Amino acid sequence: QGHLIESGGGLVQAGASLRLSCAASGLTFRSYCMGWFRQAPGKEREFVATIGWRGATTHYADSVKGRFTISRDNVNNTVNLQMNSLKPEDTAVYYCAPRVRYTRITYSFTGDYDYWGQGTQVTVSS
Repeated sequence: QGHLIESGGGLVQAGASLRLSCAASGLTFRSYCMGWFRQAPGKEREFVATIGWRGATTHYADSVKGRFTISRDNVNNTVNLQMNSLKPEDTAVYYCAPRVRYTRITYSFTGDYDYWGQGTQVTVSS
């Protein structure tokens, strides 16, 4: 069973950058599409970005497109999220997870991802 550990969160001012990392173990990392999701207080977990197993294909939520970049390292079993031009509405706990099911065509369905870690808190002040 997969185990994911997210890191890199923090408290920053609007306009700043952060780089999140996610270390995976207990699964054949290179075989999975990986996603980043986030959950703000009182809201449902939402899709942020996903990357194909080879790293050639990426998709982003409209709210982060052009500001965030997802990448992966299949040697070190990590997936990263570079976040630039951060906004207060980006404040949330950020999670990474592998896509273990394909019940929907869309890549953004939370239910198709599993092995959620504890997440890393990102707080953006105005």
